[in-house]
Amino acid sequence: MKTVILDGYTCNPGDLSWDELQSFGPCEIYDRTPRSEVVNRAADAEIVLTNKTTLDRETLEALPKLRYIGVLATGYNVVDAKAARERNIPVCNIPEYGTANVAQATFALLLELTNRCGHHARTVRDGRWCASEDFCYWDFPLVELQGLKMGIVGTGRIGRAVAKIACAFGMEVIGYNRSPATNLGIRLTDLDMLFHESDVITLHCPLSPENTELVNAARLKLMKPSAFLVNTSRGGLVNEPDLAAALNEGRLAGAALDVLSVEPPAPDNPLLKAKNCLITPHIAWATRSARARLIHMAVENVRAFIDGHPTNVVK
Repeated sequence: MKTVILDGYTCNPGDLSWDELQSFGPCEIYDRTPRSEVVNRAADAEIVLTNKTTLDRETLEALPKLRYIGVLATGYNVVDAKAARERNIPVCNIPEYGTANVAQATFALLLELTNRCGHHARTVRDGRWCASEDFCYWDFPLVELQGLKMGIVGTGRIGRAVAKIACAFGMEVIGYNRSPATNLGIRLTDLDMLFHESDVITLHCPLSPENTELVNAARLKLMKPSAFLVNTSRGGLVNEPDLAAALNEGRLAGAALDVLSVEPPAPDNPLLKAKNCLITPHIAWATRSARARLIHMAVENVRAFIDGHPTNVVK
């Protein structure tokens, strides 16, 4: 069976190996594939792997040899899964490979909001401490996490991992989840109450039509002016102009985001210049350890398909 990887660079920029996958047969690996080249590159492939390259209905209809789609991620909205099902093409994702990494990144972002270590380290390198009249200085309020209340939107695997770390910091944790059975000791509440009560809100839910822009002007008005928002989930969960307005008007102490609604963002995205807004380029998932697990699990998904019992098939 011929395999084509449409956009392998972000998973493996050269520090890992595709050897396991190549052992199954002919394999073509592309760092990136423009939309105009997808059909041409995948025309002879029975197995196609994609991370963010779109496989919509029109594209799938132009690939008659295709028998399997592997998504090199947990989210699979880049694939028209309904169109694939109509042709009995399994679409398989990687449901868990980066839980610890995303939880770690959540607190890296939160700690930068509360301690501003990166900012102050840059001022020291620039010579400011050497010239200071005092033995210390700080440019932002330094915030202690102990005793603060963290609201977690989405108490699945990642949300629960974040809750565990929050408890280690001495924070109180509340949560919102559409499936209460997953709470595992986290006190659940409704979204509006969570936004009203929390000192820190962190998002860990998938993007769906029901929760698109769940962080909007109305909910931001419920938040404390001293509160922080962290998003390492999906950019579409946030109405970006509404968040930028809340930050610029001082109605929110800060936000830290690893994801935006369009990636890469347009230069005029209002959050890029919003006050007290930290943005990282969708890297919460991208430690070498996590990417190695992702590739291994993608290979195991392909192996299971070849053996006749595909696993991690999305619904």
